[in-house]
Amino acid sequence: MINLNFEYRIYPEPLQEQTLLDWLFVCKKVYNYCLAERKDWIKSRKSWVDRCSLNREYIIPADAKYPDYYHQKRQLTEAKKTNPELKAVQSQVLQEVVGKVDKAFRAFHQRGVGYPRFRKKIRSMVFPQFKTCPIVDDKIKLPKIGSVKIILHRPIPQGFVVKQVVVVQKASGWYAICTIQSEGNIPNPIADLSYSSLGIDLGFKKIIHTSKNESIDRPRFLLDLQGQLKSLQRKLKNKEKGSANWLKVSRKIALLHEKIHRKRKQYHYELSHHLCNQAKMIFIEDISPKAWGKGLLRKHSLDFAFGAFMEILAHVAKKRDVYLLKVNKDYTSQTCPNCGTLTGKKPLNERIHHCSECGFTCDRDYASSLVIEQRGLIAVGQTVLQSVEDNGIGGAEQSTPRSTRRSRKSK
Repeated sequence: MINLNFEYRIYPEPLQEQTLLDWLFVCKKVYNYCLAERKDWIKSRKSWVDRCSLNREYIIPADAKYPDYYHQKRQLTEAKKTNPELKAVQSQVLQEVVGKVDKAFRAFHQRGVGYPRFRKKIRSMVFPQFKTCPIVDDKIKLPKIGSVKIILHRPIPQGFVVKQVVVVQKASGWYAICTIQSEGNIPNPIADLSYSSLGIDLGFKKIIHTSKNESIDRPRFLLDLQGQLKSLQRKLKNKEKGSANWLKVSRKIALLHEKIHRKRKQYHYELSHHLCNQAKMIFIEDISPKAWGKGLLRKHSLDFAFGAFMEILAHVAKKRDVYLLKVNKDYTSQTCPNCGTLTGKKPLNERIHHCSECGFTCDRDYASSLVIEQRGLIAVGQTVLQSVEDNGIGGAEQSTPRSTRRSRKSK
């Protein structure tokens, strides 16, 4: 199966827009109710050693079962019989809201994500199923909403059918994210030793430095508009909360944040395609975006969004049949790419790599990208240089003989 997401702008009529807003409000109430029910059950099962039953008692019977997804789904069906507000919303939309609560708790238990919190506002709703294609000409037909005008800036490819539609409210308007599916299958890219390879070193001053000695400066998505954003936030502080002027300034701030997000996302896709144009095998260091977002340069790290870039690069590489592999990032700046000697830790202000053993000298980031490329080639089975002192740090599972490739020595 091939699944793709196409995002289109939609223009609902005033009555349709009010219906969508009412549905989002009901979705928020259902989400918070389901979350509160689970939290209350968990709290009622806690045993406090410093309190007696007069101060703290079970508020839920001891034999009551945990309100899981299926239990809350049945409760929703019963509640719709007596609550006309719930009955007005399309049934599968509310079922997806219950599923979101279940997904949040599973993510908390399995992946260590933060404990689920109550929602102040929900901005999206999911229509998970369609019998026929909902898009006809320049209209999209949504259950219980009707036909809504849609801007099809790119058509649905042949062989794909619309399986799901997510309606999202953003600062700039309403959007429909259509999940389209095809019966075909894209095989995972495979490594071929005859393919050209590319090593990528990530950084802050130069966002990437490749093994082809190409460096790209870090873009300033947030920092370029930071002054304008601060000015608007100061204006918002002086407005009465909830007033017309407060809402007007809030919308300007939201539009500015959306602009930053769009510029960043577009740049990520353009950079990913640029890298995939250069090689059929890409090796990149396996960094921790979460750790980089907590350091001294956290603002610059979060501005570029390394985690989002890695996901987009993987998506683009798979679509273009480019093999992508993450390699061990440790000691890339301390290893000589020419002879494999560990040169020791360098201070950050030392931007030149110089090996005292073989005399190889080059830019520090360029040397790191060469080491990353070598580690990637070792991982896919090609015979390249590996230091005897490395002891497996370079990401290879076993030692390999020295390469017969021409040695890169300084002239």
